[in-house]
Amino acid sequence: MAELKPVKPGQTTTSENGKKQMSELEVLIRARYPLIYVISWEEQRVMAEVTKIASRLGKNVFEWSINTGLVPGGTNIQSQKQDSATQDPLVALGNVIEHIDPALYVFKDFHPFLKTQNMSVIRRLREVATSLKNTYKTIIIVSPMFEMPFELEKDITLIDFDLPIVNDFAVLLDRIIQEVKDNPKLNVKMDVKNREQIINALLGLTLAEAENVLAKTLVQNRGLDGTSLEVINAEKKQIIRKSGLLEFYDAEEKMDSVGGLDALKSWLTKRTVAFTEQARAYGLPAPKGVLLLGVQGCGKSLMAKTISNVWQLPLLRFDVGRVFGSLVGSSEMNIRRAIKVAESVSPVVFWIDEIDKAFRGSRGSGASTDAGTSARVFSSFLTWLSEKKSPVFVVATANDVSMLPPELLRKGRFDEIFFVDLPLISERKEIFKVHLSKRKLDWTKFDINRLAIASSEYSGAEIEEAIISAMFDAFYDKKELTTEGVLASLQQTVPLSKTMSEDVDNLRKWAKGRARPATSAEAAAEGGEERRKLEI
Repeated sequence: MAELKPVKPGQTTTSENGKKQMSELEVLIRARYPLIYVISWEEQRVMAEVTKIASRLGKNVFEWSINTGLVPGGTNIQSQKQDSATQDPLVALGNVIEHIDPALYVFKDFHPFLKTQNMSVIRRLREVATSLKNTYKTIIIVSPMFEMPFELEKDITLIDFDLPIVNDFAVLLDRIIQEVKDNPKLNVKMDVKNREQIINALLGLTLAEAENVLAKTLVQNRGLDGTSLEVINAEKKQIIRKSGLLEFYDAEEKMDSVGGLDALKSWLTKRTVAFTEQARAYGLPAPKGVLLLGVQGCGKSLMAKTISNVWQLPLLRFDVGRVFGSLVGSSEMNIRRAIKVAESVSPVVFWIDEIDKAFRGSRGSGASTDAGTSARVFSSFLTWLSEKKSPVFVVATANDVSMLPPELLRKGRFDEIFFVDLPLISERKEIFKVHLSKRKLDWTKFDINRLAIASSEYSGAEIEEAIISAMFDAFYDKKELTTEGVLASLQQTVPLSKTMSEDVDNLRKWAKGRARPATSAEAAAEGGEERRKLEI
């Protein structure tokens, strides 16, 4: 098979976001900003744009790394000579001051030297910033990580460099096809639909990652076609998981997997076509998200998985606990990274489970115990919820309303807030049917009415566990599972509604008038079962 040539700086096409960012970079350089910090994994793309800017402005380009020292830019690694003297960052910064000609200096992976303990480097950077203000020289720090010591906050300007978009991957795909099209062992003929699917599947990756994945599909499938999507998606899941912040979740649940909640299901079904071209042509905006509030074990997380499957969108589970890193500033950087990855693969379902526990430190005394990190992370998340333009549908679940910051509940953050209560008798019938069928049991052989009546005030999770427990008993006794066996298991279970009755009552009281019931009034009336009366 013909070898694929690596992506060269001159072969990349800058995305619209990239053009905007690099235009901003050029403005900062022209305005003689001395220190600019670019956050990106893609050194090649950044170097290509810096080289173009330097060419337009008539400036030289130098690049620095801990291995090469300060050397002229634009040469490949094999032919690049080392300057051992300038491998020391202090010496390299000194040379920047001594150079006379206008130039741009790209410092790669300089973030370890910006930690608080490296006071000599930090002090030297402050001196360099002062020295370069009246020159035609600029230092550009390129790093995938954000490290900003307090002393340099007023001297360094920060720029985020977004991941490639559709046009970038289209150029990459066309180049690869052009290089291997004459190889008789490879089939790279594809229709417009397959080409569009492959390009969209690559969203969220860097150009280098995308090139690796396309090379893998060529080796594994002997070509590029519709079957390549499976390889791309499998590899993409691994790449996304490597971030440690997002988990690519395979959702197999369908609407029929969730018993009851007809109002919530209807609301979601009407928005199934919300991400199509027809919806945009009609003038409909992409839905922002939904907050599912309610009793534990009543299907909130299950609905998040169901939405992904019904809408045929990827499901990214966001683990907020992993956001809070031990390094100062890393938590804020992590939330930005997670959001950018989610936006880059949009349209997507963005699932935040138990958001009440995730941001509990953002209110009350918790904010003071972590130097305000939780509050800053939560503020970044709130701002994104209100202002996001990308079609990222956020599904947040919560059990304890008392832990929810009031800012999260304000209109505009979510399209709707649904209250998921304990299932009514009609819903419990559906839940029994779902879980019995899931375990290859014929639900028609069970007295569903008796089971639904006996499980009053039980959650869906508790009903499932009762069935599983009864199955263990029947399997041990070498008998078939019967209605009596499930009833016996239910009687041995103390539901959460009894052990935490005060909390459940308070939750219902709060939700009345503040949240939309996930079960419609018609379904509740048809179920023939009334909720507990509350004095409001």
